[in-house]
Amino acid sequence: MSNLNNATQLHLMNPLTRFTDRASDYAKYRPSYPHEAIEVILQGLSSPIVAADIGAGTGISSRLLAQQGVKVIAIEPNAAMRQAAESHQLVEFRDGTAEATCLPNNSVNLVTCFQSFHWFNPETTLEEFHRILKPLGRLALVWNERDRQDAFTAEYIQLISEVSNHHPIESSRLKSVEPLFATPYFVNIQKHEFAYKQALDLSGLIGCASSVSYVSREESAQQYLITKLQELYNRSCDKQGLIYIVYRTSIYLAEPQIN
Repeated sequence: MSNLNNATQLHLMNPLTRFTDRASDYAKYRPSYPHEAIEVILQGLSSPIVAADIGAGTGISSRLLAQQGVKVIAIEPNAAMRQAAESHQLVEFRDGTAEATCLPNNSVNLVTCFQSFHWFNPETTLEEFHRILKPLGRLALVWNERDRQDAFTAEYIQLISEVSNHHPIESSRLKSVEPLFATPYFVNIQKHEFAYKQALDLSGLIGCASSVSYVSREESAQQYLITKLQELYNRSCDKQGLIYIVYRTSIYLAEPQIN
């Protein structure tokens, strides 16, 4: 199997329900995104902007866009995630999938996928995104990737990998953007990257790890995870009782091919 095929098989791993028992932790403890990332996504788009945030989860990214005056249609198939979302007057949650958004043709200026594109069938998803985007619209695929160059973050990555039995997402997710470069539906692809840190206390660190969909919920695995997180926290926390997970936020921007 090719690297590209490996990168596009995550959509077969039950993505519609895999976060159901993680929604509360996801809403409380998942990292946000740097302000610069939102700026570059919106730069040059004419107001008013209507965005479809696909795989919106509990609305972390949707609210960041809404805070900049964007009207956001948050597409999220998981009911538990939608119910855990904090409301915002400019964010409307709808049931739907990346492959079938149920949005009209040429109806949005912006399509965003924050930490979600790797769970979608890339071919049918990119065709759907092209359909719903206006001709001068924009697609933004965004990932927070943990920075292995940071000592604490590297230890955290190793622990998550261990307790998830070395789940393939840790390697496949990095390749998930490759179908964007091969599709006929999008052109003028640009990449931007920003540094980001998430400050957490011990309960936040445990909650963040527990929100990861591929970490086992089995009791002994959870106890092992918590014990190891406590040890890591005790070795690494600062005087304020905080640790910092370091990320590289990668943004891929593309324009719809005009037929």
